[in-house]
Amino acid sequence: MTEMISQRDAYGKALVELGGLNSGIVALDGDLAPSTKTDLFADAYPDRFFQMGIAEQNMFGVAAGLAALGLIPFAATFACFTAKRALDQIRIVIAQPRLNVKMIGAYSGILTGKTGKTHQSVEDITIFRAMPHVVTIAPVDGLEVHRAMHSIVDYQGPVYLRLTRDPCPVVMPENYRFVIGQAVVLREGDDVTIIGTGQKTQDCLEAAHLLAEEGVEAFVLHVPTLKPLDDEAIVQAATHTGRVVTVEDHSVIGGLGGAVAELLGERHPLPIRRIGWQDTFGESGPNQALLEKYGLTAQHVVQAVRDIL
Repeated sequence: MTEMISQRDAYGKALVELGGLNSGIVALDGDLAPSTKTDLFADAYPDRFFQMGIAEQNMFGVAAGLAALGLIPFAATFACFTAKRALDQIRIVIAQPRLNVKMIGAYSGILTGKTGKTHQSVEDITIFRAMPHVVTIAPVDGLEVHRAMHSIVDYQGPVYLRLTRDPCPVVMPENYRFVIGQAVVLREGDDVTIIGTGQKTQDCLEAAHLLAEEGVEAFVLHVPTLKPLDDEAIVQAATHTGRVVTVEDHSVIGGLGGAVAELLGERHPLPIRRIGWQDTFGESGPNQALLEKYGLTAQHVVQAVRDIL
């Protein structure tokens, strides 16, 4: 049976692990510690945990101050609040001076526990891709979250880490090593290239399996780092098959689909289809019903491949 781990659980456990290795790591929370699993760090290192309340702008400002003192602050809240409510503070006091703040966007995308469109963040990748100096990461599973956390601590500068809420299968191998800015080939194929990011890469793999039953062999590329983008890996994968489908739980405007389209438009124009949010907000509802309504399932990926073929 495939192991199921939520990305937020993996984040909380990795933060505790890293906190034991580096006394300079501190954690800040916007009154959501049980949801973001920052409460695990609070229990382990209460003197290095700061409960900032429902004041996200202030939280990131304090995180900037702590970073200026040489500490490594991890500031966690929901992605909708990180990317929008605190955006001016992040831009001015974190991104512009390139301070070493690790910004966590939990409950990203559509599957946020029925919180609805106010809490579903489908623009955060676009925002941080466009903001100078901010590394932007969206892991596929809990194991990749753990590996990414180690790289994030070693990296000197602002990082945005995008996390999902619910348990999901582990697809990365145990010996996997995360490298900032490096895409990962998960499946070889000659007929079409499917490029995914975040948890949606799992749908890319499922779609590739379904397509194989139809005699279509898909090349699957996982892009965990949206900035810096692995240009060469994307161009090579696209060139190999001559057709590309991108998949993300995010707006196709400025997200993975936008990034890939921009890159290939300059380097190697070819047919491309983008699976993701099509310039709309979401709504509250059960996970599967939302995925079906907004065209974000493996079957939608399969249909996009059929269309492009």
